[in-house]
Amino acid sequence: MSSLSVARPDLLRSARARRFWRHGGLELALVTLLALALWTAISASIARPDRYLPSPVSVLDSSRDLLWKGILPNYLGQTLWRLVTGSLIGIALGIPFGILVGLNRTVSEMCYPILNFFQSISGIALLPIVMIWWGTTEKTVFVVVLYTCFFPIAFSVLTGVRSTPRIYVNALRTLGASRLRIVRDVLLPGAMPSIATGARLSIGYAWRAVIAGEMLAGRRGIGWMIFSAQQVDRTAQVVLGMALIGVLWILLDRYVLRPIESDTIQRWGLVQR
Repeated sequence: MSSLSVARPDLLRSARARRFWRHGGLELALVTLLALALWTAISASIARPDRYLPSPVSVLDSSRDLLWKGILPNYLGQTLWRLVTGSLIGIALGIPFGILVGLNRTVSEMCYPILNFFQSISGIALLPIVMIWWGTTEKTVFVVVLYTCFFPIAFSVLTGVRSTPRIYVNALRTLGASRLRIVRDVLLPGAMPSIATGARLSIGYAWRAVIAGEMLAGRRGIGWMIFSAQQVDRTAQVVLGMALIGVLWILLDRYVLRPIESDTIQRWGLVQR
């Protein structure tokens, strides 16, 4: 085996490390350390910190028992499963719906305020009526996540389709192209930046909705862990759940959703390279 092949993994790891620090890794690490130091100082300065604001060490210590018993991985897995399943179905339904509505100017003008209306009603606001229909079941959380994803992505796709320059559509019509080909070759590529942005926003809304749904519907997950810990005054577990929500979303948004959105926008020529 040559020395080049042996050194290649080390070179790749060092290149990844350089890219990480170059793309905000250093700033993220500094902000995290500063936040932890401030958190520790505030916790040490108040009376009964275990009840009102546990220190980072106490919060980390509270996770050991949950990890040892397998409770935390189970809750985390169920929350992520609800998020991924509901988001994928909502996006898969919202994209073709937005394209179909955007094909006709009259239909799109009629549906625009309707979609805008439902988009403004958050999934949390919808929870009470859904709980009246289906109670504290898995279906309740799933419907809220699906609803929260569907309308933002459909609204974004509709906007993207209608903002596609009509000259390209008219050019294909002049050449005798079918409506299906116009959608495939013009409208769908033209709406791709809006689809990427709308998908990122939809998943962000769904992340909040699934936590709220677990709290109110009593379904096992990170949201239910926070709610049940609050009822028995386990503040450290409450803070642990809050920290997990924030950290998981930062990782998902920074390393999955944001790169996809950026690559999609660059791919379809809206950003100068």
